[in-house]
Formats: sequence, C-alpha cells, structure tokens
Amino acid sequence: MSLLISNIGSLVTNDPALGTGPLGLLADAAVVVDGATVAWVGPSAAAPAADEALDAAGRALLPGFVDSHSHLVFAGDRTAEFNARMSGRAYGAGGIRTTVAATRAASDAELNANLTRYLAEMLRQGTTTAEVKSGYGLSTEDEARSLRIAAGHTEETTYLGAHVVAPEYADDPAGYVDLVTGAMLDACAPYARWVDVFCERGAFDGDQARAVLTAGAARGLLPRVHANQLGHGPGVRLAVELGAASADHCTHLTDADVAALAGSDTVATLLPGAEFSTRAPYPDARRLLDAGARVALSTDCNPGSSFTSSMPFCVAVAVREMGMTPDEAVHAATAGGALALRRTDVGRIAPGARADLHLLDAPSHVHLAYRPGVPLTAVVWQGGVRRA
Repeated sequence: MSLLISNIGSLVTNDPALGTGPLGLLADAAVVVDGATVAWVGPSAAAPAADEALDAAGRALLPGFVDSHSHLVFAGDRTAEFNARMSGRAYGAGGIRTTVAATRAASDAELNANLTRYLAEMLRQGTTTAEVKSGYGLSTEDEARSLRIAAGHTEETTYLGAHVVAPEYADDPAGYVDLVTGAMLDACAPYARWVDVFCERGAFDGDQARAVLTAGAARGLLPRVHANQLGHGPGVRLAVELGAASADHCTHLTDADVAALAGSDTVATLLPGAEFSTRAPYPDARRLLDAGARVALSTDCNPGSSFTSSMPFCVAVAVREMGMTPDEAVHAATAGGALALRRTDVGRIAPGARADLHLLDAPSHVHLAYRPGVPLTAVVWQGGVRRA
C-alpha cells in the first residue's frame, strides 16, 4: 500500500538538493511512501496519487530521530545515586557497578521487557532508529545475553564489555582486558555490529582502549569510543586514528582534538543528557561546528548518568546550552545520528530512504527547541508502518 502525506507546512528532508539549506526545507510539501520506503518528495500541488492519503494540516514532518548512543539492556534503579548527586556528590564511573549487579541478577525476560519498554518510550517521542549497547553484564555470559536480547530489537548493537573493569577483576585490570579481547569477544561478536570502550579515568586508558578496539575490528566489529567525557584524554584522537564512526561525549576537547575531528570522518556525538544529569559542563557544539566537524546528538539513555529517552529534550538543551541553532540541532539528531551509524537509509526523507517519519503537532521543527518539554509528536511511521 502507498500513502500520500500532503499539506505538510514544513518538510525537513536533510537533502539540500530537495529544498533550501542543509535541512533541505520544503514548504507546502508532500511525501509519498510506498511500502517501507519513501517513493516521492515534492510540492503538494504536484503530488501523485496513492492508495491512502493523510492531510498533515500544515504541520511539520521530519525524519525519525536516530539515537546513536544508548544503554538500554539493564535492570535495577539508581534513584538514590541521582538524588545524592543532586545534593552535591560528584559523578564518577564507579556507579556502573551498581547496575551490573542488578543486571546479572535479572532474567532474560526481565531484561527484554525493560528494553522493549524503553524503545517504545523512544518511539513515542519520534525515535525510529536506536543503537543499543551492552556493558552492564561484564561477564562473558551476561554480555553475550545482553547483545542477543538487543539484537532482537535493533540492527545497531554495540559490544561494550569494556565499560568498566568487572568487580571480580578489580585487582587484575589486565586480566579483564584479556577477557574482553578474548573469550568475551568471541561470545559477543555474533550479536554485535560495533565495538566500544569507555576510554576515561576510572575505566580504561589509551593502551587498553586500543587493544579492545583493534581486537573487535579483527572480528569484524566497527569501532566507536566513549571519549573525553570526564576530562581531557586520548579517546578522541584514538577514535580518529582508528577510523571510528563516532567519538561520543567530547565534553573536554583540546584544540588538537577539535582539529582531529574536523579533519576526519569520525562524528562527534554529543550527549547533553549526561551533563544535565551530572551538573557537568556541556560540550561546546559551536566550537566543533565552526571548525567543520560533523556532529550528532543522542540521549545516552542509561540508568546512572542520563536517564532520558527523549531526543526532543536533547535538541532543546543543545540549542539552549551548547550553542547550536535549532536547524543544527535537528540535523544532528537525525542526519548526524545516521552518520554516526554510517547509515544512508535513515535520517533523511528522500526517494529511496527508509520511511521513518515524524509528524509534529507544530508548524515547524523549530518548535522542538521553542517549546521544550511539550509533547509535540503527532504521528510516527517506522519503515512505512504507523507506530505511534
């Protein structure tokens, strides 16, 4: 069945060949969906017929959000930690181990139910593509089952055995790196597309991170890196050197880090939910964009440092706190996320793209930042199927 969506007040295509500016904006536009793909884009007056029709009534249509960084396979709750942090305690990486204990104790059914819940929560807010990491198992069995469960929901699964050193290896971090690059990797690689590492104080240093990423690459997994969240370090430049698709967080950058990102294909994925939830300084998106770096926005949805599934929230914070324009933030949350996942079929509305569409109950995408906290999602299509 084909569907004609007409009378779109403002259409974000993310294709400059189809409209004005980097967002490829079209006014009074129409889109035809045929099955799971976009078949036609253009002015409403020139739209071809379709089996079904929907009048957008002047509302804005944009690509579904592409959330390229999330940690959704977990159990337990860290409300007490958040409450303490908001009362003055600084955030550190060690809180991850609290979730590890709860995740190990949970059944497959419980983990799957939690993942299903959070993905549905994302979808209701316009996210149609979500990357999901492991990293709360930290044992061969628990990392493998986390990825197996995630692979039942998304193509974008990431092996993050190197989240922090497992508690039973606290006195033998080298032994844990051997496990992550050996037996654990062997068990997890069949369920993963990506390999990631938390290259940070309290987690893994540059040499350890390099070992993890190169071992994953040797098994066919593509690299991405948690880089420069808590302070300056080697993560960003290691990501660029190894051709990682994305360096994520990028909160603390030297001029050399910025230049490296700007001169590479590695996307700087910014995660404002983490700074919001930890009262840390926000990354300087303006500095990266002005240097020519490619930028994505993602939620970093996790139970410890960024328990939000809302890409609209991240767009609003990026505009208010990180120096982005509304156009730049929406682009980063859609096309930018697609770049960070090396996808060309999502993050845009153009013939041949997957029909992941997000109709707002607003006349412009700018309302995502203009009306923060307001639920603006009217309809979401995922692969041409109306889902929310």
